[in-house]
Amino acid sequence: MSAAPAALDVAAMTEYQQIKSEQVARIGFRDNLLYVTLVAIAGTLTITHSAHSRACLLLVPPVAFVLGWTYLCNDNLISAIGRYVREHPVLPPMGWETEHPADPHRASRKLIQLAVDLATFCGSSLIALTAFWLAPDGPLTLAASIAEAVATASLAWQFVLYAPLPRLRKHVTR
Repeated sequence: MSAAPAALDVAAMTEYQQIKSEQVARIGFRDNLLYVTLVAIAGTLTITHSAHSRACLLLVPPVAFVLGWTYLCNDNLISAIGRYVREHPVLPPMGWETEHPADPHRASRKLIQLAVDLATFCGSSLIALTAFWLAPDGPLTLAASIAEAVATASLAWQFVLYAPLPRLRKHVTR
């Protein structure tokens, strides 16, 4: 075996290790965003209760939007790394890289995860907005709440579009 193929194998393994390292780091960061969001929402509700002001509920949608968008971007990059590794094999196929996506229960898990993501990042905003709308403070905060509702709806739409469910995506994008 010549030195060139051996060097290519080392380079390929180094690339694989680097890209998997990035994927693992992004998975940890993404997963922690769920907990950060729940803590941020609980903190916002505590402030709302302490201040006796429904207007403080308008803090929930921007917090959930920013954290949700960050979650979605990381989730998309995690999936992109997995696709890259599967579609550009420079090493013999790694069992996990091909077996995991082929799991027959993957679609149902992805659908449940989509529901969890929508509930966490969008449902919490809609609940806060609904509670605010029961007794809005004035026209300015009402206008802000409408803008937040539009932002929340756009985030929900992005979660659905990015969901790795080919059958679902085919129906949504028509």
